Amino acid sequence: MKDTPYLIAIDQGTTSTRALIFDDDFNILGTARTPIRPSFPAPGHVEQDAGAIHRSLSAVMEEAVLQAGVAPAACRGIGITNQRETVIIWDRHTGLPVYPAIVWQSRQSEDICRNLRDAGCEEMIRTRTGLRIDPYFSATKIRWITSRRPDVADGLRKGDLLIGTVDSWAVWHLSGGTRHITDITNASRTLLFNINTLTWDPELCALFDIPMHALPEIVDNCGILAETTPTAFFGRRVPITGLIGDQQAALLGQRCFRPGDIKNTYGTGGFLLMNTGTQRANATDGLLQTVAYKLDDTPHFALEGAIFVSGSLIQWLRDGLGLIETAADSARLAGSVSDSGGVVIVPAFTGLACPYWDEQCRGGILNLTRGTTKAHLVRAALEAMCTQVKDVCDAMTRASGQTIRSLRVDGGASANPVLLQLQADLLQAPVRRADCVEATALGAAMAAVMGLGLKKIQDFSPLPVQTFLPQMPPEQANAMMARWHHAVDVTRQFTTNMEQ
Repeated sequence: MKDTPYLIAIDQGTTSTRALIFDDDFNILGTARTPIRPSFPAPGHVEQDAGAIHRSLSAVMEEAVLQAGVAPAACRGIGITNQRETVIIWDRHTGLPVYPAIVWQSRQSEDICRNLRDAGCEEMIRTRTGLRIDPYFSATKIRWITSRRPDVADGLRKGDLLIGTVDSWAVWHLSGGTRHITDITNASRTLLFNINTLTWDPELCALFDIPMHALPEIVDNCGILAETTPTAFFGRRVPITGLIGDQQAALLGQRCFRPGDIKNTYGTGGFLLMNTGTQRANATDGLLQTVAYKLDDTPHFALEGAIFVSGSLIQWLRDGLGLIETAADSARLAGSVSDSGGVVIVPAFTGLACPYWDEQCRGGILNLTRGTTKAHLVRAALEAMCTQVKDVCDAMTRASGQTIRSLRVDGGASANPVLLQLQADLLQAPVRRADCVEATALGAAMAAVMGLGLKKIQDFSPLPVQTFLPQMPPEQANAMMARWHHAVDVTRQFTTNMEQ
């Protein structure tokens, strides 16, 4: 076995927990993955087994180390990145969850959100948090649990229960219950964090009836943040030196360090972040303000545009409609036709996010003809993924005054060259895909190495990339966007009419 220093990156996502072993040049030496399956107890509800999440952590770390053939003693630090907004409440004495993890996608707190809007809380919450009132964020999920489980509300008040997002849950268990912390990027996604003071907000906690003593301590993204117990990793204590939410990790991994740098992750959803530096840009057009990262006591901020359905649209083509056998088939089929034949898919399976934030809207497929084939439908799905990104990029340009120099991309669907060419055509700007597609895990590893004091952010060189340049005439791209906007208007109006 090798005895040089290595880093472990844990990427705890919506569908799996993964561990990757990086050397000091950020080459990946070993990986391991455990699926984490969601459950859907009611329409719009998405939950996970919180116990399965924490049990997976040690398993994937140890498997990845064995696969890489490195000595456990040579692992210098652990970086953790995680699905954001997902919330867990657990017993501080037993470590057991008192309710399943409510996943970021879950929409069961819509009534709570509606009541807050009706009470005139929207502007106050937006000003303090940089976010919107939406079931997406953690506080409404917590309130949903406590409003239905008086015993949980009572346990929180008495101090017997703790609240955390997945980063808190992971660190608490890996450290043997000695550290109840959350990093600043995850905190900024809860609706309880004041983005002006960078602290938990007492009035927001009171609004959601959440005791502040149940919340974790907020920490920076890098440093000696905690230490594993010997039972968590080969009988050794390893420092946890990086902690960062998954989309901010991808921003780091993609080297988006300058104001105006922007990345998109084509994951289950689509998540665009634009670095705005040490200043916050005005969040217009449904954009969100969020913390990008905090290093050396200096916070950096980002504009974020969330897309609820991105890569999951391809999964739906495969698993729901049976149009393709594998996700990779989408490139072949979409590339077999020159366009979508006029078909437009509006993938509002759980509403539309940025820039519309229409939680009631549902999906639609428009302009079908007898000549429509499955190839046209697959291409229309890729176009829908790209037109949503174009909407968000346009909103970011208006809000920040920054022209999109290029878009850096990652996530599973970024392996699709047809998708990325369409994206470059619609943006009329270069799209750059890094040779290392593991941007999220890479960002966690970068945070970990900075936490060990071995590197500063300026020490990271640009990643090798493959660049997709626009080929479509601007007028054709504009026509595609006009067709998309018309389809969105029709779909939203149809949904409104159905509800009346």
